[in-house]
Amino acid sequence: MDESSLRDIAAVLTRLAPLLPPAQHEPDWSAQAFRWRRRHYLGVSLGRLEAVWRVAAIAPADLQHVEAQKAALLANTAQFVRGLPANNVLLTGARGTGKSSLIRACLAQFAHQGLRLIEVDKADLVDLPDIVAQLSGRPERFILFCDDLSFEEGESSYKALKAVLDGSVAATGDNVLIYATSNRRHLMPEFMRENLAAKHQDDGEIHPGETVEEKVSLSERFGLWLSFYPFRQDAYLDIVAHWLRRHGADEALVEASRLEALQFALQRGSRSGRVALQFARDCAGRHGLRRRP
Repeated sequence: MDESSLRDIAAVLTRLAPLLPPAQHEPDWSAQAFRWRRRHYLGVSLGRLEAVWRVAAIAPADLQHVEAQKAALLANTAQFVRGLPANNVLLTGARGTGKSSLIRACLAQFAHQGLRLIEVDKADLVDLPDIVAQLSGRPERFILFCDDLSFEEGESSYKALKAVLDGSVAATGDNVLIYATSNRRHLMPEFMRENLAAKHQDDGEIHPGETVEEKVSLSERFGLWLSFYPFRQDAYLDIVAHWLRRHGADEALVEASRLEALQFALQRGSRSGRVALQFARDCAGRHGLRRRP
């Protein structure tokens, strides 16, 4: 083969390289957090763990007015990292009240004890058995984090989650737990027609009550349920004050910002911890403040 042909082949391979899957390597286990990412190469879909080096960390002390939920989740996680029995956790309730932040706070609290966090998108739940198998035998303790979890009518990926939680013939390793957040307690939609057990369905379903039981059973497979509720006005203002102080605001500014903070929440239609943090950022930026470490 002449030199010109070799150059042509090299050029073709160079163009094809971005379309081919990368060589499979072990994840860098020194990272504290990972994402499960699925990529598509020439019609083939492959998933792998990708290390996250800049984690959006938050300290447990920064989460205000969720003391009971915080204590329960930290206690469950402490049992887990010590190798003691612990439960999978479902955090449900009002938006912006700290559900996801509390899970990230667990990482900040226990990372030095070997806790690791793996974020898994709802669309990738079918890969849970593969993820769990990859973690088998590792000395770290892994929380699989599924944020904003819910399923619509006709989705089947919830069955993979049910199997990993409790029900697969293959046991999940004792170094893995699932922490999930959702805005609704029952993760599958329920319809009035499903409760009319005396009537058959249009599609021929003659035991609609069993359909309801299957949907509710997914939530029941989480051993610990933590509920979050909208904040009262005083609680919201306390959270605003906390974040303003974290940005270096003095007490005079904290007091002067109360009315403005309430107006900000009214515009957003919510008095939540997320809105309180957003207001504090806005106020701190306008006053030239910088967040303290």
